[in-house]
Amino acid sequence: MKRLDRLVLLSFLPPFAVSFGIALFVLLMQVLWLYIDNLAGKGLGAFMIMELLFYRCVGIIPMALPLGMLLASVMVMGNFGERYELSSMKSAGISLLRTMRPLMLFGLFASLFSWYCSDTLIPIANLKFGSRMYDIQQKKPALRLEVGVFNDDFQNYAIHIGERLSDGRGVRDILIYDHSEGSAGKISQVSASEGEMFVTPDGRYFVMNLREGYQYVQTNTSSGGKYPFVRTRFKVYRKVFDLSEFQLSRTNEALFSSSRQMMSASQLKTAADSIAIDMDKKNTSMSNFLANYIHRISVDSTYMRQDSTRPTPDGTNPYNYNYVDFSPAANTMVPVEQQGTPIPRVKANIKKVHSFIETIASDERENLFIRMENIVRSIQSQAESTALILDRLEVSRVKHVFDRHSKYSIALACFVFLFIGAPMGAIIRKGGFGYPILVSIIFFMLYVVLTIFCRKIAESLLLTPEMAAWLPCLILFPIGWFLTLKAMNDSPMLQFNGAKRLFSKLTRRNRPQNAIH
Repeated sequence: MKRLDRLVLLSFLPPFAVSFGIALFVLLMQVLWLYIDNLAGKGLGAFMIMELLFYRCVGIIPMALPLGMLLASVMVMGNFGERYELSSMKSAGISLLRTMRPLMLFGLFASLFSWYCSDTLIPIANLKFGSRMYDIQQKKPALRLEVGVFNDDFQNYAIHIGERLSDGRGVRDILIYDHSEGSAGKISQVSASEGEMFVTPDGRYFVMNLREGYQYVQTNTSSGGKYPFVRTRFKVYRKVFDLSEFQLSRTNEALFSSSRQMMSASQLKTAADSIAIDMDKKNTSMSNFLANYIHRISVDSTYMRQDSTRPTPDGTNPYNYNYVDFSPAANTMVPVEQQGTPIPRVKANIKKVHSFIETIASDERENLFIRMENIVRSIQSQAESTALILDRLEVSRVKHVFDRHSKYSIALACFVFLFIGAPMGAIIRKGGFGYPILVSIIFFMLYVVLTIFCRKIAESLLLTPEMAAWLPCLILFPIGWFLTLKAMNDSPMLQFNGAKRLFSKLTRRNRPQNAIH
């Protein structure tokens, strides 16, 4: 490795580590606020919290890497420009691209690592995080019996404690309302002057030993009971509560593996193809359903013959329909000889009609209309239901395809942001955290907004998901190329030379001529 490459790389790595850590922390806090309501008050241990944070850190690495590359490249090149090291390199014949060569190699490595995280590590981390969060959401808050407050953490029970002793176990003025048999009209209440409460060593049960109290039981009088109200005095009363509903259970992770966030690129492609096959099956099923009804309402045209050469006398129907009447009174059987075999010949009366309805008996027309209306309603209902299902399937397929291509586009963003940050640092020539953070926030927010916007228009079926996933990089790449050309030519980012020349010509033309020469 040459000294120049070593200098640039050693100057780049510390700012990149700090920038990447800051970006990771900010994005992690943003995600953590979304789940703070599910984590608070659940009595989770420090190891469980650290495990959840680790899974989320892995999930946001692809978004933190581009921001770290952008911020670090602006800082490094800004420091070089501020200390005139970049000018010394250019005067020595070293171009900006040659100076950026070690950063390009590092950006390529960062892109590959981002793709590896998106395709391999993130599905596993999301699967672990999703299953753990589901278990935490199902877990009840930690049991906390506060003095003077009714606690209803236990199902069908309400517990009130008047005073808690200094030993942590003794309590006084206890009230327990039991509604476990409330549906049967039986309500129970237990009151005691003193007692103690504790959790068994295995943590499975919560025990309350009460002393010197009463138990009141009230039953529904409509059931015909002999004693609607019963009071029982006791010296010792023991109540045991099961704590299994307060424990954190582990759900089978295979139940969450079908989610898009838990799939790799190959699995997303397979899922998208499966959805497309399901859509084809729905279309085929609807076609068969419609063909079945069309077959039922089709009319056998054997008994009708259309004569298009003669218009009707009133001119309302351009065709005449010849209706063949096969009634027994109108038909006779006349045997004829054809090739030695007698063939019955049918003689029928031909009636002129103007519509197909006239060929149906008047007493059967109403039943036919009702039957046709039912068929049309059934076809309309089935078509609307199939259209809704197809729309949902299409949106799901678009999401799968978009997520698959996003794994590659986010990885490429690490390399694209390098050609934005390094030229911007060389142009502004300011190091530190002031200007670089401002420039980085502007371009990174532009990238985030473009990503969200493209996802929305892809889900709205206004743009193909492949194009929507790559569009942010396609928009930012020309910006990076433009900035790189400006930095290589040492030209200001915004030039108005043409406008200045035009303005000077106009001012000279309108300037009054001096009469005295």
